[in-house]
Amino acid sequence: MTGSLLVAGTTSDAGKSVLVAGLCRWLYRRGVKVAPFKAQNMSNNSVVTPDGGEIGRAQAMQATACGLEPSVRFNPVLLKPGSDRSSQVVVLGRVDGTVSALSYRERKPALLETVLRTLEALRADYGVVICEGAGSPAEINLRATDIANMGLARAAGLPVLVVGDIDRGGVLAHLFGTLALLDAADQALVAGFVINKFRGDPALLEPGLRQLRALTGRPTLGVLPFDERLWLDAEDSLSYVADGVVGRPAPPVDSRWLRVAVPRLPRISNATDVEALACEPGVAVRYVTEPSRLADADLVVLPGSKSTVADLDWLRATGLADAVLAHAAAGRPVLGICGGYQMLARRIVDPVESGRGAVDGLGLLDLEVEFEAGKHLARPDGIALGHPVHGYEIHHGRVTRSAEPPLVTTAGGDPEGADAGAVLGTHWHGLLENDGFRRALLARVAPPGFVPAADTCFAEVRAGQLDLLGDLVERCLDTDAIWRLIEHGVPAGLPFVPPGAPV
Repeated sequence: MTGSLLVAGTTSDAGKSVLVAGLCRWLYRRGVKVAPFKAQNMSNNSVVTPDGGEIGRAQAMQATACGLEPSVRFNPVLLKPGSDRSSQVVVLGRVDGTVSALSYRERKPALLETVLRTLEALRADYGVVICEGAGSPAEINLRATDIANMGLARAAGLPVLVVGDIDRGGVLAHLFGTLALLDAADQALVAGFVINKFRGDPALLEPGLRQLRALTGRPTLGVLPFDERLWLDAEDSLSYVADGVVGRPAPPVDSRWLRVAVPRLPRISNATDVEALACEPGVAVRYVTEPSRLADADLVVLPGSKSTVADLDWLRATGLADAVLAHAAAGRPVLGICGGYQMLARRIVDPVESGRGAVDGLGLLDLEVEFEAGKHLARPDGIALGHPVHGYEIHHGRVTRSAEPPLVTTAGGDPEGADAGAVLGTHWHGLLENDGFRRALLARVAPPGFVPAADTCFAEVRAGQLDLLGDLVERCLDTDAIWRLIEHGVPAGLPFVPPGAPV
């Protein structure tokens, strides 16, 4: 059989990505050949696929839930915001121009054709395709050119589940209002609801769910509980709260915590890089937006950025740049990743992202970076700190001169990154997911009294979270009803809920 389902959300970060991952894991463990799909994603968290393209990181995580390698087919359109008004467009893994919010509308009809062709091919190759919407399907100002929510569902005949985050408050109104703002044809595809992040006694929620069904004619097919163990691979930038600790760090092996400070850049990209550190016992990783938060940090990590020069300006304007310089001057370690690595250079020449030409970097590494129009995408292997490593590269900036020893020696024998003692840098995302390298780095930067754990396996932690999602789906959702939707589509005769979309 071939079946599909679209998971839409009342808001961004409502739980679409994790619900899709959970449904994928549930089906995969049942022996179903399943794949994820997100027609259009807007995110600066991305990965490089084995087929040489770039997709949203959440779709790579969902692919892992399905037992698959990531593919450009799982996310045919990726928008990477470079400012509040423009985004780079990635189509089937490759950069295809830059758009504003207004000019993007003109491209959507052609992109819808690409999306539908890609989904049709996936449905031919897999027994089930679980699709994820984008933002909210009730954005009535965008409905006419929608390619990711009800526009996709209508064109492909997909039954739709709408998920809402009860932790934000007002979830019943969100679910009702989302449905009631859709026109009759769109409403006919919405088969039910899912509540996400519930805390407390389900009996207190049940009367509200009964009333929601009476008002809409649609059931709530499950209530997923809030589970603090779920935190890896957050899709939405809203998940990276400023001055917040990442994950749920376990107590240290010895007597001392290791504190990691990560400046929360306005255009942060691949923020998930530091999550591997947060999996380690005794490592407290915190996003920061003001200088005092760096005062007691043992390690500062400058993360990736979609706008390196603009985010470097922000570091200077907030005083964080001076705090990073003082941290390094005291001999305390700094690690730069991709855009953060570029910021550590003496000079950055950027006619591409910012158009600013030559600007001064922080000068903590004796190297120069120049931006090129073409984006470099790769999945390299090598040796770093004595350990085999692999990662992925997504960047326009290239190191044109370096007087620093390399951090990595690639499989081809080429130098990569910089190791200047207390200051290190690399263009490789995912480097911290390599267990041996991560332990060696922690041992190197550790304060007295901190001992790295000897047995943390990042891949096992991620697999454990995916299995937890699968367990929650099996235990808390009406999987028989969901399977009927996948196999037979939306039931006929669902009532229209006024007022519907404005004419």
